[in-house]
Amino acid sequence: MQIYVCVKHVPDSAANIHILDGIRIDEKVAFLLNPYDEHAVTEAAALKKKVQDSEIIAVCLGKPDAQKTIRSAMAMGADRGILVETDEACDSMTTARALHAAIVQDGSADIIFTGKESIDSEGMQTQFRIGALFSFPVVTNAASLDISSETAVVTCELSGGRTRSFELALPCVVGAGRGLNTPGYPTFPDVVKARKKPIKTVSMDSLSITPAAGFAKTVSLTPLVQKRHPKKITGTPADQAKEIIRILRQEAKVLA
Repeated sequence: MQIYVCVKHVPDSAANIHILDGIRIDEKVAFLLNPYDEHAVTEAAALKKKVQDSEIIAVCLGKPDAQKTIRSAMAMGADRGILVETDEACDSMTTARALHAAIVQDGSADIIFTGKESIDSEGMQTQFRIGALFSFPVVTNAASLDISSETAVVTCELSGGRTRSFELALPCVVGAGRGLNTPGYPTFPDVVKARKKPIKTVSMDSLSITPAAGFAKTVSLTPLVQKRHPKKITGTPADQAKEIIRILRQEAKVLA
């Protein structure tokens, strides 16, 4: 079974991110494997243990530094990696076309895993666009997965704590959610072994990607500013309760 996992090189969410020129971030911050993709790689590794003669290929679109993210995926169980190298910030349409072309050039996918979203752009579109390019069925925010010889039964988490199960013909695309598994973080020997695993680098130009009919681009980035003004409430407990109710009614306007 050929198992492809599409991964993304993203800024560490705990980093102090600075915006430059109003449209890009200072990339001196730490970058890492997208957290949702950790669940995708972990599920791919679990599937490989169940299906003999399986191979996991981590595919990433990004700058040369994105090799670090592919190494992380390989330390978690991927056998080899493919980096589609570009210095451009690509939208989901171009990203999906690049990942699709790299997979087609490499082999034949039996299943493709992604994270349900990336923590930087949060577009939640790439897995659906990849599925459309392959004409594969797609599910996202997967919480459980059961693979048979020809089908995949996937339970997905919906809003409000609801779930829904789907039966998909293989090959298919599965967007991993946090409920799918607990990521299997690598040991030091795993990290050492990952350094010896191969990464194939291809350029965007070499893939001869057909341009999308439309595009999306970032026109501005603005840091999130928390506009909070703490106010100390004093007096007796009864006085404090009355003041809180007044604030909720007159200022916050959340009470009638």
